Amino acid sequence: MNLLHSNIIGQGKPLIILHGFLGMSDNWKTLGTQYAQHGYEVHLLDQRNHGRSFWSEEFNYAILADDLKYYLDYHNLSKACILGHSMGGKTAMTFACKHPDSVDKLLVADIAPKFYPPHHQYIIDALKTLPTNELTSRSQADFLLAEHLHDWGIRQFLLKNLHRTEKGKLAFRFNLSVLAEKMEEIGEALGHTEYFTGPVLFLRGSRSEYITPEDLSQIKHHFPNATLETIDDAGHWLHAENPQQFIEKSLVFLNS
Repeated sequence: MNLLHSNIIGQGKPLIILHGFLGMSDNWKTLGTQYAQHGYEVHLLDQRNHGRSFWSEEFNYAILADDLKYYLDYHNLSKACILGHSMGGKTAMTFACKHPDSVDKLLVADIAPKFYPPHHQYIIDALKTLPTNELTSRSQADFLLAEHLHDWGIRQFLLKNLHRTEKGKLAFRFNLSVLAEKMEEIGEALGHTEYFTGPVLFLRGSRSEYITPEDLSQIKHHFPNATLETIDDAGHWLHAENPQQFIEKSLVFLNS
């Protein structure tokens, strides 16, 4: 098996952080450093087809959970706290249900165990318009992307993935062709019989619609010991929009 790329910060209790769709470990560097300052050995992972990790045609939550198990075994981590945002939250939930003895505490950021219809198509379509072979700068890519994606924040998030190849060309770190084909898998619900009885905290953004009050019964079905808390003045990118409250609420849970 291939090993996921990671950035390890600090010493102490192991904490795994899993980014969301089209993201990468770098998105969590600032918060990861703060967790490290509070006594955690933070592992910022790139999931397959993202960041600096390997590319593969195979992509679903069972496989992403297997990647995580292999990573823990490789690093001799018998148990860890797992934090996942969005798609990373689904990976974390799947992993906890498959390997409950490997999870100390589970923290899920702004995603529920339910099915989500594909809703990133407009981003995929915008990215496909970019002539990546001809790009010379990030500002040029932003200018071209702005014709299709008007949200500046989303563009900056995506453009962080641009890097220079050995030939000096710009390319995205994520595997766009595979991810574009796997939109259904990314929205998949947790299997009805899957559950994890350990401590779980779900954090939702006050302005986000990813977790609604109606989702609580389904959350409790899979995670009977789960609690749900809200991050104020934040949407789906709650950790970036209100990092202070995100850190505070997550540390109260992780340290309890």
